[in-house]
Amino acid sequence: MISTAIRLARVGSRSELIAAAFMGLSYPCVMIAALIPNIWFFAAATLVTYVSDWFLHQRRSYLINRLAKVRAGLSIRFLLRELLLILLLARLQLAEQRVYYAAVACFLLFYGLQAAHGTLTTLIRLRRVMPVVTRNVDLGAIPIPGPPPRRLLNRAAEKMLHLDVFAMVGLVIAAKTGTDDYGYFGIFITLGLAVLYIAALVPYILKGRRVPSAATVLAGLDDWLREYRPTVALYFSGSRDSAYQVNMWLETMAQTEGRPLIILRERAIVSQLASTTVPVVCVPGGVHLMNMDLSTVRVALYAANVGKNIHMLRVPTIKHVFIGHGDSDKLASVNPYSKAYDEVWTAGRAGRDRYALADVGVRDEDIVEVGRPQLAPIESWTGTPKQQIPTVLYAPTWEGWDDNPGNTSLLLAGENIVKRLLGAKQPVRVLYKPHPFTGTRSAKAKAAHLRITAMVEKAAADRAAEPRWTEQAAAGAADRAAAQAELTRIEARLDELAQGGPADADESEESRASLADPAREDETTTLRSEWNRAYWRTFGYWEHRVITGGQPHLYDCFNESDGMVSDISSVVSDFIASGKPYAVTDSAELGAEEFKRQNTAVRAAVILSNSAKEIDRLLTAITESSADPLADDRRELKEYLLGPDEPTSMEQFNAAVRALTAKADARNAAVAQRTGAAEPEGAPGLNDSDATPVDSAVGD
Repeated sequence: MISTAIRLARVGSRSELIAAAFMGLSYPCVMIAALIPNIWFFAAATLVTYVSDWFLHQRRSYLINRLAKVRAGLSIRFLLRELLLILLLARLQLAEQRVYYAAVACFLLFYGLQAAHGTLTTLIRLRRVMPVVTRNVDLGAIPIPGPPPRRLLNRAAEKMLHLDVFAMVGLVIAAKTGTDDYGYFGIFITLGLAVLYIAALVPYILKGRRVPSAATVLAGLDDWLREYRPTVALYFSGSRDSAYQVNMWLETMAQTEGRPLIILRERAIVSQLASTTVPVVCVPGGVHLMNMDLSTVRVALYAANVGKNIHMLRVPTIKHVFIGHGDSDKLASVNPYSKAYDEVWTAGRAGRDRYALADVGVRDEDIVEVGRPQLAPIESWTGTPKQQIPTVLYAPTWEGWDDNPGNTSLLLAGENIVKRLLGAKQPVRVLYKPHPFTGTRSAKAKAAHLRITAMVEKAAADRAAEPRWTEQAAAGAADRAAAQAELTRIEARLDELAQGGPADADESEESRASLADPAREDETTTLRSEWNRAYWRTFGYWEHRVITGGQPHLYDCFNESDGMVSDISSVVSDFIASGKPYAVTDSAELGAEEFKRQNTAVRAAVILSNSAKEIDRLLTAITESSADPLADDRRELKEYLLGPDEPTSMEQFNAAVRALTAKADARNAAVAQRTGAAEPEGAPGLNDSDATPVDSAVGD
């Protein structure tokens, strides 16, 4: 019941739920106390409102954002408390006394000071916004002033509003004791601190504290670009939730020959970007991007088909490549927009054949098979379950942009799949990891996700109460406690490493100071690997689990599982790299043969109907390798979808970069010869014998 309440309230824990309940009940209590009137009741209820409100803000609770949407935001809640105090004073027959008028004047003046405070904090933030955000780029030559202390701007509105506590306390004491001096003293402290807060902000709006003009910053960035001379750019635009689409290419970019550069278009993506040593430039403005000096870039890689790609596609000296963010039989994998690129790189032969069948205008000679470099961390199947009971991963994709029943199994089959897995004759552990976009468009998909989450959590609780697993849990309690302690230590250290620059650094300061640190990156990589090992040790191999968020990574879930159920998406193609048995749901009810004909990735899968009655075939293949008729089909399909194991995907990828760079140089030379114009600079990272290695160039 508590879990259901937590989900419905959209809070993250039981303590948040309790705080939300206290806050919801305490405001009516404050009003009742003011009307009665009862000073002690009023003081106690008011204290609860302050504490519960503060706690929910500290937890960054979803409920706080929702309250703002229904006209019950932070400032309204503080104003309501102050008005109820005025009501209390009036009900105590103090309306004709000076302290009453002082209280009214205090709160009116206090709100006027809040307006000045809000204006100053907004101006300071706006005047410190640069036209670009960078990581691993040396902008030290640009005179960027230091930011205001974090304590002044972090949660500034909340801090300013809480200054009313002194006046509130003083006035309540004055009402109780009849000594007005307490009220005057509290008012003096509240207004005095508010004035001091504003005075502390004033210096940071002066000209000397502002970041340089856009022209100065862009000129400094161009100077760095001319020195670094990037050759290969990964270009990405998208929402905060789509950051995974660029994150999956970061390691590949770090291993790409030449001098790689990552170009982003939305500031929100920068904060979601995983750690990397590759230089990152976020350019929100289209005009700014089109004026950047990218004369040495020869290959631009695109992970998504979005409208802002046109700002880069317009550069004729660059060869443009669509690499996507996964390999699947979805229509998105054969988007007609792909005609805009010079080449389309697919993992294996399957991607080439998809475009041929779709006939969307992408020519066969413009398709290059490069494998999937990101799949290197996926471990191959040994043929037997890793633990005493098998683990099955259910990783459905999201509902998509339309209501096609084939988009996701969640709506029609998801609950049946989980019920059958949880109710299997032989015990099975279920890992449920939904797509990050699940429920963002469809309320039905969101509701199905919540029901499945509840099912898995209930099954986990029921299993924990069974004698067999209770004994197992007791035997391994010490190891799990040690793993949890290790996890806490690792997370604390990762947080330290993620800070990087000065504690007070804002976006502009981080752009200047966040240079690549190979030692820090190596430690981060090591710690993430240790985190993953510790995470799986924090609970038993028999415990069902709902896994959301970026960690553990989907591929870590692949390695932990012995089989998977999913939908038509890149998840299936990626999982095939493991060689493990898998099932795919025919939610559109095409029939097994037609489903296989239309979707390459399911040719070696157990095909599930919406009832999921075929799930036993998957479980048999997992537990009895001799009863796995699709093993040979999976091996053949792996090469067809993902390409050969040799040469490695990274070698294929770099070979494709070299070949396309040569085409770009040849094209540029030919155009220059025909027009008599100066030929653009060559691609230094690939053609110059003295090219500087990527890691050492970044920090120069």
